[in-house]
Amino acid sequence: MSAKNTPYCPLKSAGNEVEVICSQERCAWFLKPYNTCSVYILAHNAALDIQEKQRKQK
Repeated sequence: MSAKNTPYCPLKSAGNEVEVICSQERCAWFLKPYNTCSVYILAHNAALDIQEKQRKQK
């Protein structure tokens, strides 16, 4: 696996100078059907909501 595809844990990496590799299926936040972290999904959806609100204000 290349460094570009290495998933990092946003929770364990917060505040650290070195990113911590995701433990994937051993983590309660990992969404196996989507092969991704639920924290990423939450942040992505929040960003989409913010963009939509900004569009409505214009």
